[in-house]
Amino acid sequence: MLRINDDITLADWELTESFSRSSGPGGQNVNKVSTAVELRFEAERSPNLPPHAKARLRRIAGRKWTSDGAIVIRVEDTRSQARNREIAQERLAEMIRQSLIRPKPRIKTRPTLASKRRRVDTKVKRGQVKALRGKVSKDE
Repeated sequence: MLRINDDITLADWELTESFSRSSGPGGQNVNKVSTAVELRFEAERSPNLPPHAKARLRRIAGRKWTSDGAIVIRVEDTRSQARNREIAQERLAEMIRQSLIRPKPRIKTRPTLASKRRRVDTKVKRGQVKALRGKVSKDE
């Protein structure tokens, strides 16, 4: 079981872990020990997540979200299998916590009359500066 917060705890059947050999440096240890962890969370079928959180989780997960509604997190950061498992579970928990936060709705505002005037004044001044950059005539 994976505890997300006081209200949400993920059951064991929702999480699947598989282990494989990690890539990168590590000498003979890389060739012998399966330290890379692939954590799969059945997000779409999870009864513990509310629908609004699932929708936001899908957007947060991005490419980690599979076509059958699962999230796949692969971790091969350390040489320790146990530490990689912890990192994968922490990343999943953080994604779920982010999905539970409802975004604050944006209230449309209009620019004030003074700000419109300031913008136009700066545009006029800038145009005058650019107009003065032209070639100087020898008529004087």
